[in-house]
Amino acid sequence: MPSAKHLRALASVALLCTATVALGNDPKPKTLPPAFHTSDRCFACHTGLTTPSGKDVSIGFDWRASIMANSARDPYWQAGVRREDMDHPGASAEIEDACADCHMPIARYEAKLQGKLGGVFEHLPFDADPKKNAAAKDGVSCSTCHQISTEKLGTPDSFNGGFVVESPPEKDDRPEYGPYVIANGQAHVMQTSTGGFRPTTATHIQSSEMCATCHTLYTKSLGPDGKQIGIFPEQMVFLEWKHSDYNGRQSCQSCHMPEVAEPTPISVVLGEPRIGMRQHTFVGANVFMLQLLNRYRADLSVAALPTELTAEAERTREFVQSQAARVVIQDANLTATHLQVEVLVRNLTGHKLPTAFPSRRAWLHLAVHDRNGAIVFESGKLNPDGSIAGNINDQDPLRFEPHFREITRSDQVQIFEDIMGDRNGQVTTGLVNAVGYLKDNRLLPRGFNKESADKDVAVHGEAADDPNFTSDGDLIRYSVPLSNATGPFHIEAELWYQPIGFRWAHNLQRYDASETRRFLSYYNSMPAETAIVMAHADATR
Repeated sequence: MPSAKHLRALASVALLCTATVALGNDPKPKTLPPAFHTSDRCFACHTGLTTPSGKDVSIGFDWRASIMANSARDPYWQAGVRREDMDHPGASAEIEDACADCHMPIARYEAKLQGKLGGVFEHLPFDADPKKNAAAKDGVSCSTCHQISTEKLGTPDSFNGGFVVESPPEKDDRPEYGPYVIANGQAHVMQTSTGGFRPTTATHIQSSEMCATCHTLYTKSLGPDGKQIGIFPEQMVFLEWKHSDYNGRQSCQSCHMPEVAEPTPISVVLGEPRIGMRQHTFVGANVFMLQLLNRYRADLSVAALPTELTAEAERTREFVQSQAARVVIQDANLTATHLQVEVLVRNLTGHKLPTAFPSRRAWLHLAVHDRNGAIVFESGKLNPDGSIAGNINDQDPLRFEPHFREITRSDQVQIFEDIMGDRNGQVTTGLVNAVGYLKDNRLLPRGFNKESADKDVAVHGEAADDPNFTSDGDLIRYSVPLSNATGPFHIEAELWYQPIGFRWAHNLQRYDASETRRFLSYYNSMPAETAIVMAHADATR
């Protein structure tokens, strides 16, 4: 017999009034179109979940504090879309459609089914018309991922948000996929309370190919006249993974959705303990954006509670600092005039580090102190405004640091980044202007052979010919002039990470729009929080 807790949950489901988004005007269509729910419809059964030891693993609460849930609220994304619209006004409708497919997937899919392009700014601000904008505001919602079918998965047709939500056979038989076998009684509860959404067992929900639909993005390169001049490999996370040793061994979900160690119910309604439940935290590396969302929650219509976003930021920080990279001081030798230091940086992830959107960068900060603690040498210091000391790109938007094998001056910095180039070979931070990479020395995942890599995931610039830049890491030498300094010398090596580089933020200054002005005001209000240390090592010689 159901417990009191289950009965209360059932009552909540019965009273839940969020409408299903149904498409099409024909009351009896020959082929039923897909439909979606916003996430609040799922919360009644998938929150209040605890492990036997008392840990809260509520799917709904975890999800709503994640970057996935806040994909449409992201003020940097909004500012970036506005910048692309202003650069290419004749193609703004197509640009917004391409950007909405993975940041506002429900609203975009609905538009697609009606033969329209998905918009972005027609849904902003969200609170102007909460009912109209609910689907867009929900970001990458439960009803998106759990309805993706196997059709096209793993093929190029599935990339760029090309996932397929199949048409249901009947109005009250819409499959929502999950990894577990669900008893008929439980399935009936969900089916009747949601207007026909039926839990359906499917293993593809656990595959990297499903994640690839939005984490493999090609951008159309446009000339000044708005005509297409190429295809730019903007984000190649899946293809990087596929060219690594992680392919076939560890899926995206195995890292980014932490497994619950104890058997735990996935529903408060008739839920039975499940082995291998995965938390819906979707931990990545963007601590900065989580902190920004929390600080400016009122401006951005954030639904997650402050405590939830704080917890997600701390989970993300711990994940990055324990599972992303390692720094090792392999050797440190004194000569009469110099301290020679060799530093090895290893990527522990299943893709390039950093990966995805090209605003992201990681870099080595090396500091040498003398016997009194005074700094003898420093490369890669984070400045108070979020720029990197010595990085020429932060000073001049048309130049960038090369990949170094040896650093001999403090104004040289080893930055692991991808620098985009436009049709004239100039550095750009405009996605639609980009035609290729002038530099890509992001750290390679284990097993990634740079000689055999496809052009879309290739290494570019000096790193391509560096024998010490491989899937085993990057080995770089620092030759530190000692002058009159006396030892022993204390050496500190840190790998820093910044999801939105200084130039990527400040290049928005020349675009006079509310979205760009707002994001820059946020960025400038919290520059010390734009970057975190990923890994650290020290030694004394």
